[in-house]
Amino acid sequence: MGRPELSQNRSMAILNKAREGGYAVPGMCCYNIESIIATVRAAEAAKSPAMVLLFPWAIEYANASLVRAAADAAHNAKVPVSLHLDHAQTPELVRLAADIEDGFDSIMCDMSHYELEENLALTRELVAYCHERGIATEAEPGRIDGGEDGVADTADLEAVLTTPEQAEEFVATGIEMLAPAFGNVHGEYGPRGIQLEYDRLESINKKVGDRVRLVLHGADPFTEEIFQKCIKAGVSKVNINKGMNKHYAAVQEEMRGKPLTSVIEAGTDRMQAAIERYMHEMGSAGKA
Repeated sequence: MGRPELSQNRSMAILNKAREGGYAVPGMCCYNIESIIATVRAAEAAKSPAMVLLFPWAIEYANASLVRAAADAAHNAKVPVSLHLDHAQTPELVRLAADIEDGFDSIMCDMSHYELEENLALTRELVAYCHERGIATEAEPGRIDGGEDGVADTADLEAVLTTPEQAEEFVATGIEMLAPAFGNVHGEYGPRGIQLEYDRLESINKKVGDRVRLVLHGADPFTEEIFQKCIKAGVSKVNINKGMNKHYAAVQEEMRGKPLTSVIEAGTDRMQAAIERYMHEMGSAGKA
């Protein structure tokens, strides 16, 4: 199944429909085939669109093998499921990923560890490279605090909150998705807890939300109430990592010494149940 032209891009078809419908789509951060299968099964069971997210680690670990397996599972699902590369942090990696035939539908060109001008220049160049191959793009104006497993560590860099003016500059690079920094954190929130600036998110949405889809990173510990506030403020895609993967790790602990196939199947089932809960909380269940 070939990659469609940019105008028919799978990721954007999913997210544009979400914006029109007033719900968000879960982007599930997958590290193995079990989480990929769990995401597709959850989407089919809940009749929900979904996005499978891989990190650069997947390519470093398995070259294109896991990418091709994920693309096969996503693109043959009975409901709309797309494949996205999250936090591709070097120009070389973005190009390498974009050149995997019939692989990613969208790529996050994350140059947020560079200073603003270089971030913009690199993003513009990489967006053009992806667009030539029918791939939609995401970028991060500002810098979301924290770090994530499978992504190069930027925890030593200072978080920079996104302004509406910066968001406008990034939209001019040609991106389709924008990940604003408005108090959200990759990984653990720490003792200060969750402190989101909803007014900042709303002002960014007011400025650019008609032209790009807004993406929420760092959402693992969020409640349904927080999801709905973010969706109301313009978010269409919500990335989830530990909220799914911790269930797989728990099953491995609980079933230590049991037959491997039964551990894999139980872990997949536990992740699927968690994903379906997110689909209901974000309002995407029943929308496919």
